[in-house]
Amino acid sequence: MSSEKSTAIVLRVVDFSETSCVVTLMTRDFGKITALAKGARRRKSPFEAALDVLAICRIVFLHKKNHSLDLLTEAKLDRRFRAGSYDLERLYAAYYVVELLAAMTDEADRHERLFDLAEDTIFRLDSRKGCTSAILLRFEMGTLSILGHSPMLTQCVGCGRQRTTPDQRVSFGLNEGGILCRSCRKGKTNVVGLSSDSWKTMVQFSSVSDHDEPVIITEGIHLETRSVMNQYLAHLLGYCPKLQKYITKIR
Repeated sequence: MSSEKSTAIVLRVVDFSETSCVVTLMTRDFGKITALAKGARRRKSPFEAALDVLAICRIVFLHKKNHSLDLLTEAKLDRRFRAGSYDLERLYAAYYVVELLAAMTDEADRHERLFDLAEDTIFRLDSRKGCTSAILLRFEMGTLSILGHSPMLTQCVGCGRQRTTPDQRVSFGLNEGGILCRSCRKGKTNVVGLSSDSWKTMVQFSSVSDHDEPVIITEGIHLETRSVMNQYLAHLLGYCPKLQKYITKIR
C-alpha cells in the first residue's frame, strides 16, 4: 500500500460501525475514491471534524491496489460549506453538485478540471455571490463538456447544418444529444422545445471558462433551461437525480 496526499471534496459519508464510517471523496489528483475512516465517529476523532458533506479538506490515504476500500488516515479541513445555515436553496444547489459528481464519475478516474470547476462552484454558492441558477447551469454545462457529453447547440445534430435563425424556437432532441433542424426533427421522439433566449443562455454557458461578472437568469429562462437540463441529465444517467425537484424551485 502506498500513502497518497490530495485535496478532496466530501461527497458522501456512511456509518460503517460504532466508531468508523465510509466516505466517498472527489480528489483532485486521484479522481473519486471510497475509503474507510477508522475512528471518525469518535468524540476525539483523528479527522478533526473534516468529514462533512461539501467540506473541502486535505487528505492522506493508503491506496489499496485490489478492490477493497482505501484507508483514510488523515483529513484536515480547509473550508466548510456554511451557506446552508441561512440559505436552503444554496444548500440544495450544493448537494446537487456533489450528487452529480458522484453519479457522473467513475472510481479513480482523474479529472483535475472537473475538480477545480466543482470546488469553484461550491465556493460561489457558499459566498452568496451570483445567481444560484446561473452558477448551477455553468457547472452542469462545464461538467458535460469535460466528460464528453456536451450537447450540440449551434448546429443540427442530425445533418450538421448551422443554426441560422436564432430568433425562432429550438427543438432539442434528448435521444440525439443536441438541437434538430426542422427537417431532422420530423419523426423524432423525446424532443423538447426551447425559446430563443433560453437557447442563447445555454450556448453562453457551454464553455467552462470563468464568468467574473455576476450573471442573472430570469425566472422564465431558469424554468425552461432547468426542464431541458433535468431531462437531458436523466436521459444520460438513466434516472432522475434526487435533488432535481428541489433545484427546479429555485427563485
